[in-house]
Amino acid sequence: MTEILLDNARLILPGEVIEGHAVLADGVIRDFGPGRLNAPAAIDCAGDYLLPGLVELHTDNLEKHLLPRPGAHWPAAAALFAHDAQLLAAGITTALNAISVGEEDAEEAVDPVAVLAALAQAREDGGLRIDHAVHLRCELPCPDLPERLRPLLDTPELRLLSLMDHTPGQRQFHDLERYRSYSARHGNARDDQQFHARLEHLRQLQRRHADAHRGVVIEMALARGLPLASHDDSDLSHVAEAVEAGACIAEFPVNMATAVAARAAGLLVLAGAPNLVRGGSHSGNVAAADLARAGALDALSSDYVPGSLLLAAFQLGEWASIGLPRAIAMVTRTPARAIGYSDRGEIAAGLRADLLRVRVVRGLPQVEAVWVGGKQRY
Repeated sequence: MTEILLDNARLILPGEVIEGHAVLADGVIRDFGPGRLNAPAAIDCAGDYLLPGLVELHTDNLEKHLLPRPGAHWPAAAALFAHDAQLLAAGITTALNAISVGEEDAEEAVDPVAVLAALAQAREDGGLRIDHAVHLRCELPCPDLPERLRPLLDTPELRLLSLMDHTPGQRQFHDLERYRSYSARHGNARDDQQFHARLEHLRQLQRRHADAHRGVVIEMALARGLPLASHDDSDLSHVAEAVEAGACIAEFPVNMATAVAARAAGLLVLAGAPNLVRGGSHSGNVAAADLARAGALDALSSDYVPGSLLLAAFQLGEWASIGLPRAIAMVTRTPARAIGYSDRGEIAAGLRADLLRVRVVRGLPQVEAVWVGGKQRY
């Protein structure tokens, strides 16, 4: 049995920060506690923080590697390795890769079958350094969503399904002018006629398919015991739908009212770490900081910026009303427990040795080392 001794660190525990040490063996945390080990073989952490590896429930980062520019598709295996390296360097040791099923824009869509095949092959080859799982984003208005989704449900790493509806005029795109700007950036709104034709097309798809497909996805989740997430709730009726569906997570609620209602109904409220770091939503939705101040924030997601997760947690950790232990739980233990991971997310004896050594330089947390399952990977 090979031991790894980590000494002279500030351990971020569920309820406190202590100066102490940790002992790793056989891939788990064997022991930890206050004080120095003073053992010759110990790694001196020089007073840096030692905290659990970050747990990410919804990263879109893989899509940026699969499609670095519109229409420029990248080989799935190469994209996956680059993505894995980026998440590792950001301190994310468990990631649910959010893969869209039923994307409307064919030019920007990635093939989920190819992505999942590349993920399975990389895992078999031992080429991945962090623990990758799968989050399937189910676009309800897609005409053939059930047919696309059904063969993907046997993916062994599948941990979460989310109910998506990006139809303009509601949820994320409740502001049509902002949606028009978004569409223009993607070449889908060159003139009024084209924009309104696309708008009507998308709304027709929603009217024809969304309600029926919602029921199908809920049945699929129940049959396999998979947790469900709602997405971009912008109206109290959306929260009611999520509760009726048995969802346990409310991803990126659009406004304060839906966030408060979701949390009151027992859903875990997940907001974007980039939103918190930037001081507001890039799409004009509720600020994550405001949710935190209102006590309506449970967990954070790096969404489209992997490095935002650690930074946002340390920013919240400076708030007297939250503190570092609770802020770190928002990116470790809380998201892990939400989807059934009981073996990681905190520094505790017997749990997986997924750990980060973090140094704060001029107010910015920097990852100095990462252990995944007891192996130093960074």
